[in-house]
Amino acid sequence: MHILRFSDLCAQGKVQGRRVFIRADLNVPQDAAGRITEDTRIRASIPCIRMALDAGAAVMVTSHLGRPTEGRFSPEDSLAPVAVRLAELLGRDLPLVSDWVDGVTLAPGQIVLLENCRLNPGEKKNQEDLARKLAALCDIFVNDAFGTAHRAEGTTCGIAQFAPVACAGPLLCAEIDALTRALAQPQRPLVAIVAGSKVSTKLTILKSLAHKVDQLIVGGGIANTFMLAAGLPVGKSLVEADLLDEARAVIAAMQARGAEVPIPTDVVTAKSFGADAAASVKAAREVADDDLILDIGPATAARLAAQLKSAGTIVWNGPVGVFEFPAFENGTRTIAQAVAESQAFSIAGGGDTLAAIARYGIEKQLGYISTGGGAFLEVLEGRKLPAFAVLEQRAAAAV
Repeated sequence: MHILRFSDLCAQGKVQGRRVFIRADLNVPQDAAGRITEDTRIRASIPCIRMALDAGAAVMVTSHLGRPTEGRFSPEDSLAPVAVRLAELLGRDLPLVSDWVDGVTLAPGQIVLLENCRLNPGEKKNQEDLARKLAALCDIFVNDAFGTAHRAEGTTCGIAQFAPVACAGPLLCAEIDALTRALAQPQRPLVAIVAGSKVSTKLTILKSLAHKVDQLIVGGGIANTFMLAAGLPVGKSLVEADLLDEARAVIAAMQARGAEVPIPTDVVTAKSFGADAAASVKAAREVADDDLILDIGPATAARLAAQLKSAGTIVWNGPVGVFEFPAFENGTRTIAQAVAESQAFSIAGGGDTLAAIARYGIEKQLGYISTGGGAFLEVLEGRKLPAFAVLEQRAAAAV
C-alpha cells in the first residue's frame, strides 16, 4: 500500500512551521461521572503528537467521543477529560477549543485539542462543504486513527481529499504494516483464529480467510455451528442451524486448497450458563441434548496449541470459550499461551481478544495488537477501508 507517511515528511523538514491537523482516536471508556477508566488510545496517540511538535508544527488534534448528536452539545460529549489526560501525558497545557470549524488561531510550537468532531453537522455523512472547511484549517492532514478507518466521515476521508497534503501517522502506519505482513505477505503456515458467538456476524471474514489461510481455527458459538455442520451433536448450545450450508462451504473451500478447519474432538459443557455452573469434559460426539458447550476441551486445545506453535503467521480474533468464567477458560488460556510462545508473527484484534490478552498478560509477546475493532474486522473481510483508499489516491496523485 503506497501512502505518504508523516514520519517521512518530518524527516524531510517539510513540517516546520506548518499547520498540522491530526485525526486521532481518543474514544476512551468513561464511568458514570465521566472519568476515564482506560487510556490506551490516548497513550497510543502521543507519538504522532510529539512527532508534530518536535518538527515545529502548529498542531491541532481532534477525535470523536461516544455518539453525540450533531449540532447539539452536551457536557457528556465533551473531550474535556481527554484534554486533561493528554496534557498530563504531554507535560504541557492543552487548550480545548469549541466551535472550531471556521478557524483556529495558533502558532508553530503550540497545540490545541479541537472539541468532539462528531458534534459538527455533516461529519458522519462526510458532507463536502464541511470537508472543505476542515481542509482549509491546515497545511498537512494526518490520519492516525485506525479505529475509524472503516468510516467515511469528514475528519477521516473528506479532509484527506481536500487538504494540501494528506498522510498517515505512525499508529496508522503500524497497523497497515502489520496487516500487510500478516495477510498480504505472510510467512507460512498462516493460521487464523476466528471466534465469537455467531457465524452470521463473521461469515464474510470466514469466507475471505478460507481462500488465504492454511488453518482456520473456529471457536465459541461459531465452532458449535461448524460442529453441527460436521454431523456432531451440540445439545442446546448457541448455534445457527440456518447457516450449516455456509459452514460446510467454508470447510469445502479449505479442503480444496489442502487446508483445514479443525473441528473440536472434545468440549467442556454445562447444564446452565453461569460462573457457578458445573463443568464436564466430554468427547464431542457425546454431547447430550441438554448440554451447553462453553469451551473447547483440553485435548482439542492441546492439538490447536501445537499447530499454533509451528505457525509462521497468526491472526487472532476472538476467545474460543467463555473465558470470563474460570471453569471455561482453559481453551482460551491455552490458545493465548500458544500464540505468545510461537515464533510466528502474530496480530490480534477485537475487544474480547484484547481482554483475553490482558487477562493472561501476554501483551509483550505478540507481534502486534490492533487498536481498531470494526476496522480490524473489515480488513479481515478483505474490504478496502475508506481512509486507506483516500490516502492511497492522494499519494498516487502526488507522484
